[in-house]
Amino acid sequence: MWPYWMMFIIPAFMAMRESVRHQVLVNPWKLPLFKMPNQWWFVMILFGLLVGWRHEVGADWSNYLRIFDRAFYASIDLRWWLDDPGYRFLEWVSIKAGFGIHAVNLIGGFLFSLGLIVFCRHLPRPWLALAVATPYLVITIAMGYSRQGIAIGLAMIGLVALSRGQLAKFIFWTVVGATFHKSAVILLPIAALAASKRRLINAIWVGVVALVAYATLLEDSVDNFTTNYIEAAMQSQGALIRLIMNALPAVVLLLWRRRFAVTLPQERLWFWLSLAAIALLVLYFFTPATTALDRVGLYLLPLQLMVFSYLPEALGSRRSNNSIWVIAVLAYYAAVEFVWLNYAAHAYAWIPYRFYPFEDGL
Repeated sequence: MWPYWMMFIIPAFMAMRESVRHQVLVNPWKLPLFKMPNQWWFVMILFGLLVGWRHEVGADWSNYLRIFDRAFYASIDLRWWLDDPGYRFLEWVSIKAGFGIHAVNLIGGFLFSLGLIVFCRHLPRPWLALAVATPYLVITIAMGYSRQGIAIGLAMIGLVALSRGQLAKFIFWTVVGATFHKSAVILLPIAALAASKRRLINAIWVGVVALVAYATLLEDSVDNFTTNYIEAAMQSQGALIRLIMNALPAVVLLLWRRRFAVTLPQERLWFWLSLAAIALLVLYFFTPATTALDRVGLYLLPLQLMVFSYLPEALGSRRSNNSIWVIAVLAYYAAVEFVWLNYAAHAYAWIPYRFYPFEDGL
């Protein structure tokens, strides 16, 4: 279990030492997209290895292994390539190179970690954001649901671009993410809502891209999604808690959004994502199909990182380092990790952590 706590303690320790990058002095959203200090590359590689080179870790491990075992013969079928083609390409490369599922997970782990670190680096308190991400986004999602973890990681790079008003780059990264898990296309309409200039033109453009992406990646799966998640009223254990975890920072942002030092494109983006998070929580009480809400809510997880990175200065004093608020956020997410690892229904699939090069429980 200690590797999971190491992944949390490292950024938590750094969060206690970091000074906020005030917008007046350094606007973190204007930092180079992929240029960062060596310590961040080290953390990206560390997280990529731990996420990607896990062995028999995650509730869906057996499902991914079974899918990979079928890929050797299924790859000759064009229909196989149309189902999450980005992930299929990783499987195909791994097969041709003579590697197994661990190579697919390793590449996927690095793609997710790159997106996560890029996103955190563009927040006022990047180490605090990384600590916030660890208990659920990193450990549960990236280690448990490989394809959706990659999609979220790439979409986070797109969210950085959209926060800068770079619509085309947001669309690019989101669509690339959708090739690993087609559900990522649900983020595309956010681009039209977040636009502050040429809103009609942007809405038309985004609408066309969304329709093309839907027809190419998602259309064939809508019937299955409707049947399996909505009509069958599938329910997820813990869905209510996870939706509340998204709705809480959403409420904080909506109530005190004038205290968040963000630009107009950023304000629009996070405003609409906050409304979506609250809407999902409200819908929970009106539909039995909680699994569908839970899966959509995964793409709103960056909202937690953004809000809690800004929160110490939004609710505290701009003349101090607001250590009390930092400690409060860290304590909250330490409790989340503790409860999940010790009491979650599927925590057994993560414990003990096993690292592929060793293949021994740690």
